[in-house]
Amino acid sequence: MFCYLDNSATTQVSQKVKEALLNSFEAGFYNPSSLYAPAVFVSKEIEKCREDIKALLNADNLYFTSGGTESNNIAIIGALQGMRDKGVVLCSQIEHPSVLNACKRAEELGFTVKTIPVDSEGVINLDKFKDLLSDNVRLICVMHVNNEVGSIQPLREISALRDSLAPNALLHVDGVQAFMRVPIDLRLLKIDSYTLSGHKIQALKGIGALAVSKRNRIKPLVYGGEQESGIRAGTENTFGIFSLQAAVKNYAMENQMRSNKLLLFDKIKEQIPTATVNGPDPTSPKACDHIINISFEPVRAETMLHALEGDKIYVGNGSACSSKRKSISHVLKAMGVSVTRAESAVRFSLSPDTTAEEVLYAAERCAIHYNILKKFVRR
Repeated sequence: MFCYLDNSATTQVSQKVKEALLNSFEAGFYNPSSLYAPAVFVSKEIEKCREDIKALLNADNLYFTSGGTESNNIAIIGALQGMRDKGVVLCSQIEHPSVLNACKRAEELGFTVKTIPVDSEGVINLDKFKDLLSDNVRLICVMHVNNEVGSIQPLREISALRDSLAPNALLHVDGVQAFMRVPIDLRLLKIDSYTLSGHKIQALKGIGALAVSKRNRIKPLVYGGEQESGIRAGTENTFGIFSLQAAVKNYAMENQMRSNKLLLFDKIKEQIPTATVNGPDPTSPKACDHIINISFEPVRAETMLHALEGDKIYVGNGSACSSKRKSISHVLKAMGVSVTRAESAVRFSLSPDTTAEEVLYAAERCAIHYNILKKFVRR
């Protein structure tokens, strides 16, 4: 049985997206900046996709990009480079590398970067966050759903504290693992920028978007034409945008991801009682529907990953952008997870297409491999 459980890294392109792309190869290859009718049609379709996503997010403005990494960089560096008064940038300890490294660039621009601690579940510690807030804070970076452990951040409380103690600070949210899976209202929460990526929701790689509030005066990072209101120059990725449009339109909002995730966890715990969850309790409202991170001590994650690969079960061992690292996950380290437990952590991430049969098969094979592999671990 083929069993793909690494959907936080990337997703399979859906059949509906494939069909939309086949149509667009004929009618959608035109440059949207051209003035003849077929190109104008393409331009109108791009704007329709933009308006559809803006409505989903309740966003003021939306710009298409190449994905989450570019969106995060524009949101952070593009916002800061237009500020005359240098101050403090706050960034949670568990952000994606595209946010963490953009914040390193902020230091080069003259800003002071401070990290926001998280608790043992991978959730922002609101008391410590409150202590970091002041009139000198210029930008706050907090992801919506963590890509490694699936913790949902308390954005309502974070926004309220910002409004009270640092009202002029911009609030940036990396929504790559949340878009279409966790509801969000950007105007209601006064979020100033929000990122999304198409290949996490069954669209093509190379397409994403950045939502921006009216008060956020972002500067472009790349200069050229006036595409995307000058924020993101370059001929639009029409095929990518059409794939995103189809993915959003056809995404299965009603699905079995949460029940299948809980089924996976229950069956693993039933057969491997020592298996430990990293992150929120799977049943908690702090836990997203599609990600669960489990340690199989003393078996190392890489060993378990390759054993499962032999069964055509594909899982992850952290962020796809840093899964080849030699050190332990910075997310698990920030949560206070021990080194041996972190080295045994496997991430399972589901899609709306994941079936109960697939997760039962995965749980069964995890147990079989664990009982064999644990005997060969050096003491």
